Amino acid sequence: MLTRKKHRITAEDLYRFKLITSCEISPDGRHLIFCVQRVDKKTKKKYSNLWVVPTDGGRTRQFTYGNQVYSQPRWSPDGNEIALLSNRDDEKQPQIYIIPFHGGEARTLTNLKGEFSGFEWSPDGKYLVCQFRKKDKDAIEREKDERKKKLGVVSRHISRVFYKEDGKGFLPKERWHIWTIDARTGKAKQLTDSDIYDEWSPSWSPDGKRIVLGSNRSKDPDLDPEAEDLFVIPAEGGKLRKIETPLGPKGYPTFSLNGKWLAYLGREGRGQWWKNICLWVVPADGSKEAKNLTEKFDINVSSDTINDLPGGLPTVPPIWSNDGSRLYFQVSQHGNTVLKSVVLDGGKPRTKSDLVRSLQTLIGDKGVVGYISFDKDQSRFAYFYANMTDPGQIWVKELATGRPRKLTHINENLLRTQDLGEIEEVWFKGAAGNDLQGWILKPPNFNKSKKYPSILEIHGGPRVQYGNFFMHEFYYLAAHGYVVYFCNPRGGQGYGEEHSKAIWNNWGTADYDDLMTWVDFVQQKPYIDAKRMGVTGGSYGGYMTNWIIGHTDRFKAAVTQRSVSNLISMYGSSDFNWVFQREFGDKPPWENLENYWHQSPMKYIGNAKTPTLVIHSEQDLRCAIEQDEQIFVALKKLGVETEMVRFPDEPHGLSRGGRTDRRIERLNHILRWFDRHLKKDKKTKEKGRK
Repeated sequence: MLTRKKHRITAEDLYRFKLITSCEISPDGRHLIFCVQRVDKKTKKKYSNLWVVPTDGGRTRQFTYGNQVYSQPRWSPDGNEIALLSNRDDEKQPQIYIIPFHGGEARTLTNLKGEFSGFEWSPDGKYLVCQFRKKDKDAIEREKDERKKKLGVVSRHISRVFYKEDGKGFLPKERWHIWTIDARTGKAKQLTDSDIYDEWSPSWSPDGKRIVLGSNRSKDPDLDPEAEDLFVIPAEGGKLRKIETPLGPKGYPTFSLNGKWLAYLGREGRGQWWKNICLWVVPADGSKEAKNLTEKFDINVSSDTINDLPGGLPTVPPIWSNDGSRLYFQVSQHGNTVLKSVVLDGGKPRTKSDLVRSLQTLIGDKGVVGYISFDKDQSRFAYFYANMTDPGQIWVKELATGRPRKLTHINENLLRTQDLGEIEEVWFKGAAGNDLQGWILKPPNFNKSKKYPSILEIHGGPRVQYGNFFMHEFYYLAAHGYVVYFCNPRGGQGYGEEHSKAIWNNWGTADYDDLMTWVDFVQQKPYIDAKRMGVTGGSYGGYMTNWIIGHTDRFKAAVTQRSVSNLISMYGSSDFNWVFQREFGDKPPWENLENYWHQSPMKYIGNAKTPTLVIHSEQDLRCAIEQDEQIFVALKKLGVETEMVRFPDEPHGLSRGGRTDRRIERLNHILRWFDRHLKKDKKTKEKGRK
């Protein structure tokens, strides 16, 4: 029998990969509905359709068709209908639709102008609650008048501090508010309203009479962003009732099935980003103080494992067991995002000492878990699961037996034909004798007696983690003969609060030391050519790349991407705005200029000798393009070999969600630069690698 020869992954494969972007199990547990995103190579547009698969492992069938975007499918409580968001009637204005599951045409439920966020069915199936932000009146009027539409915006009058958001542009004057929608007539009712305050994360009480939500009701939320609280409002509208909780950011509140308790995710304190996000409970009547269920475990209750094929890995709200004795939640730890649960003492939390009886792991494999949903009687649950060699599938697991079953096979035909190389996970000692985790990716057809060029990849954040999650970019570089290695130095999440706090107001110290220790570790491998080592990273990874070229010349080439270079000019120019000062002593630059400058790579750029490619998106509102313009101009003035590649119309997240042809162009430029400087053949042709 002939064995088909496997090929190496290419940049063009980005057109071929399909992504699962959401999924939910039916109330009876018999079916699962999910979204699959694809890219149209000709138009570069991304479309997604709904698919259905029986949980017993039957045939998968496509549920919707066409070049539209269908997202956020939600089963009605009786399982007969599915609510979803779609732009099928207006490409630029999604609406909520309802489709009968057993046959029939989708009907438009809403006719609103603005932006939807999450939505949820009421327990009786008669209403939906949603988070919605209306479009500004002047924008609506401009769209109706062709002359005004052609002329565009005349001016922008800005009065709030947070006025822009990366990937969205300038924010409307309207705020996020809570609405209910009649599931039969589509009649929409706005429950909250304010020119100053936003509301988010609405969720129904089990009896359908109340809605819990999050909001910041401080005098100016933009100047006190961590002053977030939970509120309960009657489902028909009325006065908000505040639930007393500790100061700090919080969200994803959910009622227990008996309606007596609320669970939520939050972090205590003002601006202490190094702290773990924890799981909390509080009585729904506010009669007792909130309790932190996970504090003593030093774990981060969130979805923080990153990759460049983003799909089904959002942070999932905490899920109550039907009897109230257990809560299910994600944890990002040691390169994985796993599913855990806490067993409450008798289901009736009383004091801090007897609050949690045990912490258990339901899914702890090497990989990432997202989009978790249970059937009505909680006999089984569905979840998204991905790992280092698979961008993600849908699985179902029986609670009684613990037996998992894979339901989808997205991208398997493509991956079956590819040789991704060999990945090795290692633990090593950091610069301070601390335990660190890293991965070494070897090229396809690896020859242990050969010396290879290598590339150090540095993640952004900094409070995220690399891990057991498919990274197309890493496999692409390995496919061209590079050893690609990456780790989680101090400053990131997934290894406890002390690990995260190590660089608080101290960037370029413990993180740099850990990275250099990692490089030393990898450099000792017999297959590494110490004279042909490269480095790259984006966002905070770009910061570290800039820092590295100003502190060592051990790398023969660097690619800095969407980077931070000057913390002084960064102040106020990012959509994160003034809150960056939290990270740097919580003082603005005019009160502590030297501190900002001391931690800025630009202070040390005069030492740089490493040939460096600079990549940035022109609509990056997270790290303004002037940050990389400073690096580029400085390197030119220093006589260091450098080039700049700019991508129009793209935001900060180009490498993950940008237009596919631009993502491919970016990869080709990175490869071209490293080939020029790290391949022995100096005559390497500068042509795009496909």
